[in-house]
Amino acid sequence: MSTTEDEFTLYDLRVEVVEGQGEMVCNHEIGDYFELSGENLRLPEGQTFPIYPLAALLPLLPAKQRETHPNDWMTTDTDVACPDPLCGAVFRITRTGRRTFRHGDVTRVPLP
Repeated sequence: MSTTEDEFTLYDLRVEVVEGQGEMVCNHEIGDYFELSGENLRLPEGQTFPIYPLAALLPLLPAKQRETHPNDWMTTDTDVACPDPLCGAVFRITRTGRRTFRHGDVTRVPLP
């Protein structure tokens, strides 16, 4: 197999608190963020991120990392509300770049 036959690309993502509608309940603040590159999540040094909004965001991230049709809501919709109905935080998921991966580097399952 040539070296390009097993390659695929994923978007790098940045998830940032962009708005607080009313008082935010969780310990995030406007401007807090984390980044996702491949399977690796990175927070800025000294910053935390609450587990409950993270749990709500996680299912969306693998889909946001992949190429989607321009009319797909996964392409156009970027803002996600905090799952706590009393919180009011809004998180923005932004595609920041693309990375190329090789199938054999991320799984032991062989290609057909």
